[in-house]
Amino acid sequence: MPRLLIRLLTRWLSLFVRVLRGALRRFLRLPLPVLFRSPLRSITFARLLRGGRPADAGRLPRYLGLFAVGVVCIWTPISTYLSTAPLRYTSGLSLILPGSGASASVNLDRIGQASSFASSPYAHSSVSPTETYKRLLAAERIVSAAARALEMEPRDFGSPRIELVDQTGLIHVSITGNSPEDAKIRGEALLAAFFHEIEALRTDELQMREVGAGEAIDDYRRSVLATRDEISRLQRETGLISATQFEALVAETDELARRAGDMATTLADKSEAVTALRQALDTTPRLAAAALKLHADTAYGALAREMSDQAALLSRKRAAFGANHPEVQAARAAHAGAEADALARAEAITGLPRAALARLDMSHVGNRAPLLSDLVTLEAERAGLEAELAKTTARLDRARARQMALIDPAARLEDLQRDFAVAEAVFASAIARTQTNKADLFASYPLVQVLENPSLPTDPSSPRRKLALAAGIAATFFMFLGFFLGWMRRPLIDKLLTPRDGDGKRRPSEEHGPAGVPAE
Repeated sequence: MPRLLIRLLTRWLSLFVRVLRGALRRFLRLPLPVLFRSPLRSITFARLLRGGRPADAGRLPRYLGLFAVGVVCIWTPISTYLSTAPLRYTSGLSLILPGSGASASVNLDRIGQASSFASSPYAHSSVSPTETYKRLLAAERIVSAAARALEMEPRDFGSPRIELVDQTGLIHVSITGNSPEDAKIRGEALLAAFFHEIEALRTDELQMREVGAGEAIDDYRRSVLATRDEISRLQRETGLISATQFEALVAETDELARRAGDMATTLADKSEAVTALRQALDTTPRLAAAALKLHADTAYGALAREMSDQAALLSRKRAAFGANHPEVQAARAAHAGAEADALARAEAITGLPRAALARLDMSHVGNRAPLLSDLVTLEAERAGLEAELAKTTARLDRARARQMALIDPAARLEDLQRDFAVAEAVFASAIARTQTNKADLFASYPLVQVLENPSLPTDPSSPRRKLALAAGIAATFFMFLGFFLGWMRRPLIDKLLTPRDGDGKRRPSEEHGPAGVPAE
């Protein structure tokens, strides 16, 4: 099967060569060298593989012809490209990302604290802002926006070429145009569209933050209002305004208890003094007060003196006469009348009944007046202390009852007020943080600056004539090298395939080629 294919190929190649030679001879009228000295059908695969002798000059026309065809195939596209390709100019610009962050802190007196911190764009190894901006610069919407600004189609605008410099924050961008001015204008349009998109993204981020922060602030506000309503309800139900008021109530209760104890001790002392005077004077404080009041009255004093005189007269009459003597009876009647008048006056002044007045010393008090006065004074002080102690004890009982009733509400109120203070601080801090976050524009999209504005190219970037010429020369050289190796392939193949003896000399069979093919 392979031999059949080789025969068909050689037959078609021989036919093509004859037709080509006839056509060239007809048009050029020149004698052409013989490319094949033997019929193509007689050429075997082994002969094509080994080639001819290096010194055989008859092989040269074939190699020169094929080399000429190869040179034409190489240089025709190159020359066509260099002559027909339009000139293109490339404008370059550079962007840089600063590497430092920024922070700010605001303290609000009695409210809370708000902090804002923008970390360095290179603080996280998992996120590269330069890669983000590289993708953003090549985004379709930025290229479309730049093309619309120049009133052209995005496919005509072209795609920018973006390069990153390792270990730096530099971004190099190049854009191609039809002229130096066109390339520069495209670079400026791309730069403007990029910064506009960055601002739009930052604005959108701030709006989304404000929406999220607004929802959080509403939740905080509802929490503050709910806590405030609970505090108001508890204050209305219990009358307790604050935990300080409960502390004042506890302090007041303790003060009342201390005062009641002191008053009870003083009352005991006064009571003992009154008891001692009563026993010494054999009277009561009320009777002592009545006696002092009576002897302070002038009318009663006159009646008392009259009664005393009648008593003295009666005593003398009794001593002089008998009990039934008329003068004794007259003196007794006069004394009884004076005593009745004195009792009537004493009853009118003191308001005491006759039975109590019977115990009253109607005589002149004399030196007993200070003791009676002390008895009355001590009794008055004792009575006042007793009444004050009773009132203080009643107040103490009420204060203790209210204190016991307000223990749980006071604890609940204190918890609510603490929750309210915390909720209010969180609410105020959230509002302050929302306001400070408006200044943090570079949290997700770091600050980027233009290091080099779009340049005005002086030389075209395409077509690259030197590169094309170097490529053509290199291709021609490698093709020549290939043909040279093809020319010299027979000695190389023989050296690789022919066996050697122990001394490294060729055997006599080397006179023939491989597979029994005779050497040319």
